[in-house]
Amino acid sequence: MSTSFSTWQARFEKLRSNTFFETFVIAIIVVSALVIGARTYDEVSRFEQWLGVLDMAVTVFFLVEILIRMAAEPRLRDFFKKGWNVFDFLIVTASLIPMDESEMVLLARLLRIFRVLRLVSMIPELQMLLSALIKSIPRMGYVVLLMFIIFYIYAAIGSFLFHTVDEQLWGNIALAMLTLFQVATFESWATAVLYPTMEHFPYAWIYFLTFIFLNAFIFLNMMIGIVLDVMQKESAQMALDNGEGEEAEIQGLRSDVRELRAQLDRMEAALTKRDPNSPQ
Repeated sequence: MSTSFSTWQARFEKLRSNTFFETFVIAIIVVSALVIGARTYDEVSRFEQWLGVLDMAVTVFFLVEILIRMAAEPRLRDFFKKGWNVFDFLIVTASLIPMDESEMVLLARLLRIFRVLRLVSMIPELQMLLSALIKSIPRMGYVVLLMFIIFYIYAAIGSFLFHTVDEQLWGNIALAMLTLFQVATFESWATAVLYPTMEHFPYAWIYFLTFIFLNAFIFLNMMIGIVLDVMQKESAQMALDNGEGEEAEIQGLRSDVRELRAQLDRMEAALTKRDPNSPQ
């Protein structure tokens, strides 16, 4: 029984790691996304029955695929040790909610939308990007806090100086912060905010240009720099895990040096034991 189980487990593991199988799974995920998008058009309502059958087939395929991945593990609990496996399991399980009941149709469709996120769990490069983004958030938090302080200071100044220009833009500090957010995004800020303000305060351009310089250039580049730094570290870690790149070579050399040092220590200990009168 144990030999038979090991044989089937090896077959499932070989199937799971097969490049064609992984590509086929990615293609099915894309098809699932297209089916979800097709349901948003009224023109395809006449194909609703076929779309339902296709959606059911995709759901069954995902169920079989997740079972294959679970069976490929030597122990079932090893499957749930990886966060992406847990994510895939939850998405596939949630997709099993039937869409026939009227109360569950909306929930079932919303849950099926998240099946597109399985592309992230199937493509290591996307996993690296998402992991870098998540790990960048704590470091970006300090930049966001500093941006909020600058926003608040400029909003207070703008509310004090420009409230007579337009109450809807500068009436209070909250409205002023919303106006500055529009300026920071460059959304019609010149015609809607800058020029009307300069009609009353000709030197208002200094206020706006310094604000844009701080937010659009300094803080934005700081955030980009943080993300790029984390992405570089994640890329190096991925290369190290895969045994590729300069980091992996350095790690291999360090391992070889440690092994050589251990062998020299053993040889020295053996020689010392053989000749106890040798100088220490």
